[in-house]
Order: sequence, then C-alpha cells, then structure tokens
Amino acid sequence: MQDTLVIIPTFNEKENIENIIRATFSQEKAFDILVVDDSSPDGTAEIVKSLQKEFSSQLFLEIRKEKNGLGAAYIHGFKWALQKKYEYIIEMDADFSHNPKDLIRLYQACKNEGADLSIGSRYSKGVNVVNWPMQRVLLSYFASKYVQVVTGIPVHDTTAGFVCYKRKVLETIKLDKIKFVGYAFQIEMKFKAWKRKFAIKEVSVVFTDRTLGESKMSKTIITEAIFGIIKMRFNGLPK
Repeated sequence: MQDTLVIIPTFNEKENIENIIRATFSQEKAFDILVVDDSSPDGTAEIVKSLQKEFSSQLFLEIRKEKNGLGAAYIHGFKWALQKKYEYIIEMDADFSHNPKDLIRLYQACKNEGADLSIGSRYSKGVNVVNWPMQRVLLSYFASKYVQVVTGIPVHDTTAGFVCYKRKVLETIKLDKIKFVGYAFQIEMKFKAWKRKFAIKEVSVVFTDRTLGESKMSKTIITEAIFGIIKMRFNGLPK
C-alpha cells in the first residue's frame, strides 16, 4: 500500500481507462489507484478488472449502482480512502485532460511545501487550456472569477478537478453534508477547506481537452454552479 491514492471516477471511459491507469503507474513515484465506476454500460469496469490481475496490489475498483453525479462518486472514493488510511488523496479525470506527470507536483506541494490542499490550476498563470473552444474557455475562466467575487476565496481555479488533499482535510469536512453533485462540487470542497483555514496551493498545469470519449459537461451542471454558489455564500458555511 502506498501513501497516496489517485481516485478516478468513470462513466463510459473504455477508450481511456487502460491508458490512464498505465500512465499513472509509470510515474517515478508509486501511487495506488481507485476507479469509481458508475456502472458504465460500455464495459469500463471489465477493463479495470482485467488490469487488476496485473496490478493486484495497486489497482482497486468500486462499482456504484447509479450515476448520480461526480461529487457523489468522489465522496464514495474519499470515504473508501479514509477507511484505508491513505495520507494523500488525489482527484483525477480519466480522459487525460489532467496529465499524470503532474501528479507528483501536486503530491509534493502537500508533502513538502506546506499545502493541505493542492490544486492543478489552469488559471494561476494565465490561461493554460488546450483544445477547448473559446466559448468554453471563457465560461470556465469567468466561472472561477465569479466564484472568487461571490465567496472571497483566494483561488484562481475554483472549478478545477485535479486536486490533492491531505487526509486531515477530508476528515474535517463533513462529507455527508456536501450539497452539490456536479460542477459546483469542486467549488464547495475548496470553499469549505478555505473556511476551515487549511493551506491551499495552486500548482500551474496545462489542461488538455479529451480526444477520446464524450464530455460529461451539461447545462444543468453549469446552472448548479452559478446559482448554487450564491446560495452557498449567503447561507453561510454549513456545520
């Protein structure tokens, strides 16, 4: 067992899942991986099961019965990680939008550089996004700026989904009280960590849009973020 777990949520990622697992295991630092699959009908979980024969001590799979949001999948993974006593827990997408080579940089920010929470940030040093249409770049960038203004959180990329947590952060945040399941889940987690005085560090990364499979972004997810953050800000921090 390693000290760090990489959680990869999946739904219909058969084109990417083997490659992202192998790329993660090829890094200089050893990581364990937990795939949280929402019963993908395309056979994603079966691919992971076949790879477990090769990586029996490092690769784990949890299959959820229903697809009810990215946040719910991550919370499932967080609880699993805490039960298994991992010291560092990293969120990462399956589609290579997050470069596995940056995993070590996120880990080191928490391990050696004083961060309790490190964020793979697209916007801490300009705009580092590749292969997105301009409309989506602007939507994402200004969504993060909007969150900064509404909440006061000093983070450039509040919607980032490439994040490393020290276990004490996840132990302190009441995971069962997380309200959002989509795009706003990432914002709520960062907001709650910040309000609890945890040290946050942004690590500049290049985000590259997927080349295989289909995006899970939807108007419903974006609407949740826009109106949910206002509600979160004016309702205060839930206990």
